[in-house]
Amino acid sequence: MSAPAVVTLGETMALVRTTEIGSLRHAHGMALGIGGAETNVAIGLARLGVAVSWLGRVGDDSLGERVAREIRAESVQVRAVVDADAPTGLMVKERPSAASTAVHYYRAGSAGSRVSVSDLPDGWIEEASLLHVTGITPLLSSTARSAVLAAVERAREAGVTVSFDINYRSALTPAAVAGPVLREVAERADIVFGGENEFTILYPDTSAAEAAALLRDAGCATTVLKQGPSGATVFVGDTVVAASGFLIDAIDTVGAGDAFVAGYLSALLEGLDIAAALHRANACGAMACLTPGDWEAAPTRRDLARFLDGDADPVRR
Repeated sequence: MSAPAVVTLGETMALVRTTEIGSLRHAHGMALGIGGAETNVAIGLARLGVAVSWLGRVGDDSLGERVAREIRAESVQVRAVVDADAPTGLMVKERPSAASTAVHYYRAGSAGSRVSVSDLPDGWIEEASLLHVTGITPLLSSTARSAVLAAVERAREAGVTVSFDINYRSALTPAAVAGPVLREVAERADIVFGGENEFTILYPDTSAAEAAALLRDAGCATTVLKQGPSGATVFVGDTVVAASGFLIDAIDTVGAGDAFVAGYLSALLEGLDIAAALHRANACGAMACLTPGDWEAAPTRRDLARFLDGDADPVRR
């Protein structure tokens, strides 16, 4: 198994979603899949030609087998630790209306939440070019928090770039409790992604620009502000680069931020400049919204080229 360019760790759950618009109270059809922020990014990177590896815990159950199989099928190297003492986590997604999505998590005590420092293989991080983590994992449990901090420290010691997506989940813990935990990781990262509200969680009563300055002072080189349909802005030192988003008819916005991160990181690894990286990231984020699912619409190189070619025939023959 060759060393991947990117490694990531976190919980991936089984995902059940309604197949029609309306409340779960009246849903007749459900579709089964998988989803997790870190594997959404991993799959997005793999589809863009980046060698990537994911590590996480799954239960000794059929849903855990499905998680590992689905990720492996997307050309991601899978390091799934099978936990016989805890089930695979579950999330349920519904669309109460055409303009809204609700996600419900059933992950307390799950196998994925029990990831620990001892699960991190020797050399796995040190042989990569980039480690990507999110703010979800350190809020799952004390062992998960320790695992993320240990992974980040190992990456820093080896000169491996650390990418951190704040990705705050209010269902896990209140913002006041999450803030110091997330800030601890962010201030050790080289690249930090987040939305305006997420940066406020790191540093209450600040703007994204002010948070970027505070992160820079802590040693973080790059801060990326995700602005959804409006695009994104990157802060590198005193340089600010902004890019507009793409106008689309969104079907499902869950996972768009992860696709954005995959697009940006893939461009970074290729040595593209910030403007080009943002252009790709915004396109990947927009494309992820065009079909249901957390990662299914993450584009390949061919998909991306077709999307960016505004004159392309929408009908493939």
